[in-house]
Amino acid sequence: MTQQDLFESAKAAMAHSHSPYSKFPVGAAIRAKSGAIYAGCNIENASYPEGWCAETSAISQMVVAGDTEISEILVLAEKMDKITPCGGCRQRISEFASASTPVHLCDANGVVETVAIEDLLPKSFDLDDHT
Repeated sequence: MTQQDLFESAKAAMAHSHSPYSKFPVGAAIRAKSGAIYAGCNIENASYPEGWCAETSAISQMVVAGDTEISEILVLAEKMDKITPCGGCRQRISEFASASTPVHLCDANGVVETVAIEDLLPKSFDLDDHT
């Protein structure tokens, strides 16, 4: 297993982005603990807050398939190098990841930086906060 398979999956998903408003296609790919790869793209609509980020789309694919743990995630944007997940997606990722789960940030050619989700979202909410 390499990051290249995640990159290719995210790139293929990004090609299906529905981003007529922002014109900012994004793709994401998750490798679940099972080894399966789930990809997603951003899906916008005219009510901007109601759109889905690529990471959210990939997470939903993973959950529907029955996987619940992210081993690593990769994010790719067509028009921006090293895009990071937005704040909401950082929390969504942390729901299914450990603090050390790698988040791969890409340019058009592949991974350029890898960070842990805890570095992107220190002091995230977790289940213990609600008990």
